[in-house]
Amino acid sequence: MHILAPENLKKGLIFGICAAFVVGLQPVIANARTSEIDFYIFAAMTNLIEFLIFFPLLIFERRQLKKNKETIISSEGRLICESKLHGWKKNIGILILIGLIFTAVPVFNFFGLEYAGAINGSLVLKTRIFFSLIFGYLILHEKVSLLQIIFSFVLFFGVALAITQGEFFFLDFNMGVLILLINVIISPFGHNLTKSRLNRYEVTPYLVICIRNLCSMIILFSTYFLIFPLENINIFFNPTNYIWFLLMGCTYGFGLLLWYRTISYLDMSKAMTLLSFTTIVTAIFATIFLDEVFTIFHLVGTLIMIVSTVIIVRPRKADVEVM
Repeated sequence: MHILAPENLKKGLIFGICAAFVVGLQPVIANARTSEIDFYIFAAMTNLIEFLIFFPLLIFERRQLKKNKETIISSEGRLICESKLHGWKKNIGILILIGLIFTAVPVFNFFGLEYAGAINGSLVLKTRIFFSLIFGYLILHEKVSLLQIIFSFVLFFGVALAITQGEFFFLDFNMGVLILLINVIISPFGHNLTKSRLNRYEVTPYLVICIRNLCSMIILFSTYFLIFPLENINIFFNPTNYIWFLLMGCTYGFGLLLWYRTISYLDMSKAMTLLSFTTIVTAIFATIFLDEVFTIFHLVGTLIMIVSTVIIVRPRKADVEVM
């Protein structure tokens, strides 16, 4: 078992708690924005600000790779620094595909949250861990245990309990919930495509984030007025709207930065456990600022999901592998 140094554990916990807080604010900010800002341009501007946050970090990272004189060799015998610098060239098609996937993700995310509500939306987004297991198995050939499958269904039970308020009447399922379910299916697919390239040292996280946001910006901005009325250009002349653009872009961008710092100090099981508490953060602020009601069914469903997440991501030794 990997034992964390006390100093790393402390840093990881601090970054993880901050990441959970920032990520938990995202559904609240998304639904608190002014009605003038539609979900499509909100996604485009979020991608733009996220790109502006990460692009300087990418430039700095690539300069550091070029200056690195050490010979760092992977287990396959490749020079890691050289591969990270130039590996993207043979992966340009995959990177564009990842960009296309993450063009749809924020659009579906903001659109779904409008109809599902911040609390229900946050709960649905936590089911992403199940689809991460599925695509991890299909794309990365990661092993999945029987215990993980069982508690994935328990997790879905917790979501259904919370969203239907214990009635389990699915015919009245909110359209926003269905859209967010589509979102949590396609985003793990994109993440696992990314991870497959990261594992081969052919790209870096900053490079992937910049390219995917660049693709998203180009597509969303270039198609915006084909879908929405030309008079929507007034959105860009209202200074108040830029406050919401900055809030959303910064929570997305710095949420990612805090997440990367968290997993640099903690193993994935501890990091995912910390991030499972984002729904609590969302519930508190959605109750205060959006007048949403956090019911006993929400609480019980959230607790079931947190326990399920802990069991799904915990390090495994004797679990029966079925996939």
